[in-house]
Amino acid sequence: MENVIIEIRAYVQQKLESEGSGHDWSHIDRVTKYAKTIAEAEGADGFVCEVAALVHDLVDDKLGDPEEGIREVEHLLKKVSTKETDHILNIISTISFKGGGMPPVESLEAKVVQDADRLDAIGAIGIARTFVYAGSKGDQMYDPHLPPREAMSVSSYRKGRSTAINHFYEKLLKLKGTMNTKKGKELAEERHKFMEAFLDQFYNEWEGKG
Repeated sequence: MENVIIEIRAYVQQKLESEGSGHDWSHIDRVTKYAKTIAEAEGADGFVCEVAALVHDLVDDKLGDPEEGIREVEHLLKKVSTKETDHILNIISTISFKGGGMPPVESLEAKVVQDADRLDAIGAIGIARTFVYAGSKGDQMYDPHLPPREAMSVSSYRKGRSTAINHFYEKLLKLKGTMNTKKGKELAEERHKFMEAFLDQFYNEWEGKG
């Protein structure tokens, strides 16, 4: 199946290389590497995890029509067995964070890919991606008079007004507690601490104290 992976990698890289919201090819490449690492540590199906990681953002509503994305992925998986295709489609349809509006994933492979995706949303890279994404939406960096949103629906999470800093409280700082696998939890720990330290420094600088 190595040829299938090579073909899918080339397609996704070509499509997302210049994407400007932080969901570009470099993000996909990192998530794929994390997925392979976690899959090996957890005894998951490496092929399913790698392919799901490669195609997971093709069905993300932040980048386009999810239904068109599903058809696109099905075409990419035409050489893959029906069982594996169904598994991959299930994974990429259920792993996204949408304001807490999605049920927990079930298969080990889904847990692996979800953890891999969430690892790239926290730590130093996660911080950088947050500001890139906020800028792509036209959101402010910070507004001390706009509190973080709570108990959001999928629609309000995607479309409601927010800021880059609020995104830490609405999503990023919650992710450590949602990690599924032992390896994922281990990798998330230091990244979470880094974000907390960043926020402390940010507020000090915002107030002219540091």
